[in-house]
Parts: sequence; C-alpha cells; structure tokens
Amino acid sequence: MKRFIAVQHSYSEFLGTVEKQLENRGIGFSYFRPFTGQALPASALQFDALWLLGGAHAPADRDHVHWLDEELRLLRAFIKAGRPVVGLGFGALVLAQAAGGAAQPDPGAYAYWTTANATAAGAADPVAQAIDGRRVLVVASGRVALPAGLAPLALDDQGHWILLRQDQAYGLLFRPEMTPGMIEDIIMEEDRSLPGDIGEVLAQARELWPESRKTTDRVIAALVSGLDLMQERRKPPVFRIQALSGEQ
Repeated sequence: MKRFIAVQHSYSEFLGTVEKQLENRGIGFSYFRPFTGQALPASALQFDALWLLGGAHAPADRDHVHWLDEELRLLRAFIKAGRPVVGLGFGALVLAQAAGGAAQPDPGAYAYWTTANATAAGAADPVAQAIDGRRVLVVASGRVALPAGLAPLALDDQGHWILLRQDQAYGLLFRPEMTPGMIEDIIMEEDRSLPGDIGEVLAQARELWPESRKTTDRVIAALVSGLDLMQERRKPPVFRIQALSGEQ
C-alpha cells in the first residue's frame, strides 16, 4: 500500500480537501506534528511521498519553529532518495529554503486571492498549467527569496512566486487543500497572528468554493502526473526480533 507522511505545523492546517483525493486513490497517510514535540521519522524509506503543510509562522522565525532543522533533515532525506515532496504554504517556503533560498521574516501573516500566471519556465509543467489563469488562495507568513537558477513556475498578480519545482519536489505557496472551514479554524486559533483582511478572504473563499474545488481537482491530478504519486516506492523490509523460550 502507498503510504504518505504529512508534517503538520498547526492543528488548523491539515490536508483538508486533499485527504479525500488521496483516500480515493487508495493512498494511506500519517500525520506527524513536530510543533507538539513529536519526533519526525529518521528515514524516508518507509514512505512513498512527503507533504509539508501550512503553518502559523515564517521559516525565519526560529523561536516558534524550533524544530525546523529536523524537518529540513527529513526533507533532504526524501530528496536524496528521489521520493516526491509537496510543500503547501509554510511547506513551500521550507522547500525554497532547502533549495538555497534566503528566508525572510517579513511580511508577517498574509492571505489573499490572486490569479495564477504561469511563467515561461512553467509552460510545460502540469501543475503550472493546471492553475494558469485561475483564482487561487495564497496563505503563509514570511517569504523566501529564490536562489539563482531556480525559476518559479507561476507568479501572483504582483509578481511574487507561488509555485516552484526542484527535481521531485513541488512548492505551492497557494493552498489547494484549504476549505472555508479551515480558514475559520485559523481565525479561532489561539495566539495566532492574522492578516487584517482575513474576514474578506473568508467571504471570498465561501463565494468561490465551487470553483476552488475544481481547481483543487486539477492541481491534485497534475501532482499525481508530475510526480508519479501513484507509484509505490520500494520499502526495506521491517524485521521483528522475537524472543524464543526453551532449549535451543
């Protein structure tokens, strides 16, 4: 059975609409929550893909994301093993940082709707083409300036990157998994910094929900195609040592 790992950075932000998409494809997934003190797996080899989810803080805010070095270690293990990685929001910024980008604490929390614009680098990319010209929701904190040589696949209306790819890893600063209910949970999350216009963003999310679901379907289908997510990767056997009683 295909098994994915999802690294969760706040209780409010999980796989959302993506959960059903994975379940429909016969894919199992396990959540790990380093923000609660839970350790991340030591190896990538027992899993078929890694999802890094959204979060309340910027990757540059080490006081709040003190586990980041462990997460970067796991991310690099997946990349070294050639196993797919998808970063959403905070996860996309972490992926950009692992690729050599410079993490920036500013701006603070932001959320906005924008039209996705595929770049020349994204002309042949399935995910870039799946969102090109469509309204998408961007939610994150802080930014990461991309390193030289890593061209974004899609930009927002202001020219900021919202999609990147490096080898078998995609970073999506837009949020195909997010539902209006998840935004409501984010608003209710204790001690979380919120964009000033979050109420307007939520109202738009409700209004655009039917079209957003179609965009999510397109994005997941493109990720499955672009990363070959339906392929089960070879996993090393797990040996169980059992004590024997009696004479040998």
